[in-house]
Amino acid sequence: MERFAFLGHTSPGAVVAYRGGEAITAQQFLADVARVSVLLPRGSQVLNVCADRYRFAVGLGACLISNRISLLPPTYVPEIIRQLQQFAPDAICLTDSDVCDVDLPIVKFPEGFAPHNNVWDVPRIRADQRVAYAFTSGSTGIPMPHAKTWVHLVGSVRIEADRVGFNDGRHYAIVATVPPQHMYGLESSVLVALQSGQAFCAERPFYPADIANSLAAVPRPRVLVTTPIHLRTVLANPIEMPAIDLVLCATAPLEPAIARAVERHFKAPLLEIFGSTETGQIASRRTTETSEWQLWPGVELVLRSGTTIALGGHVEKPTPLGDVLEILRNGRFILRGRIEDLVNIAGKRSSLAFLNHQLNALPGVLDGTFYLRENSAELSSIGSARLGAVVVAPGITSDTIMRSLRERLDPVFLPRPLHFVDQIPRNSTGKLIRSTIDLLASRR
Repeated sequence: MERFAFLGHTSPGAVVAYRGGEAITAQQFLADVARVSVLLPRGSQVLNVCADRYRFAVGLGACLISNRISLLPPTYVPEIIRQLQQFAPDAICLTDSDVCDVDLPIVKFPEGFAPHNNVWDVPRIRADQRVAYAFTSGSTGIPMPHAKTWVHLVGSVRIEADRVGFNDGRHYAIVATVPPQHMYGLESSVLVALQSGQAFCAERPFYPADIANSLAAVPRPRVLVTTPIHLRTVLANPIEMPAIDLVLCATAPLEPAIARAVERHFKAPLLEIFGSTETGQIASRRTTETSEWQLWPGVELVLRSGTTIALGGHVEKPTPLGDVLEILRNGRFILRGRIEDLVNIAGKRSSLAFLNHQLNALPGVLDGTFYLRENSAELSSIGSARLGAVVVAPGITSDTIMRSLRERLDPVFLPRPLHFVDQIPRNSTGKLIRSTIDLLASRR
């Protein structure tokens, strides 16, 4: 059975990570991986909640070399953990926090670094080894597991490394605002670095000042791995950012105007990554140059009974996508929106993605989202659905926003009501928490 090297770093002194600006070598990394692997209970599956990206990567590596499976649920709320226990009764939690309220047996990440000798032996992982389960929430709200094998993860991130330019002979430092437990963060901030010989920043900055400090603490060439919501926050803040060489963005499509503003702000190219928990990343685009996405080599899209299926390449099995895509030639496509976002009002169709784009493009709007009002989903087929919207727009009146939206939208899609809030709740990757949006709207 074919095996793939765990690390793409070619020498024990190569830099794998930075913490507080201090370099951590590949040899130290492997020593830490070996130490943690013997701390994990035998036969366990591991929920790795380490907030420090380096410690998360060490825990991931410890699972890899000891043939344990990493569990990647969408959240750690008690109900999800209870459902996770039903799926994996032997699950334990690896944490670097002194206080962890996850209701699983706890293994505390050891303090300090492990001692190491001068032995340089990079582990090789079986291609067919199942290394993780990534979970999505199904229609019932129960986490749905999607198995990830080593060969498919390696294939995905090696293509990414080539697409974004990591194979140009330079040693990149990756700063990421997204958690490593998310598929995008796992692939684009941890695995791509380990496989292509780059380094990642252990910290996960959130606020613009923290992002600036983290970037300044690592050498160039620098890469920022982030999301649309983080980029909007950076653009709205006057803090000057250190020079970087590339911006990667995912989790939601970015408006071209925002992409242009990001490239002007950072004086660096911006690439978007398209993918899902089920498939991993499968395409990319330079948003300032084209609306078309280019598929990873070997990946295909086919239309079956009105549903787009991704298959081939590193995609583990034919997988239905939850997106409306216009399939073009030569492995290209245009993203039209999420299937669940389509709305039909009075015989007219649109998507929440398009409506949100129009709302967020208005001057003075810092963040905003449309939502289908309660009990409207069942009524949309007969034209009775209604939309509301929640917006963060200090100093802007409702009349101003509605007047501007009338210039952009058909009247049937105007939000009724329009709620003003101080902040729209989002999760760690910038995605909306629908249940909280509903609660906000119900209180107005």
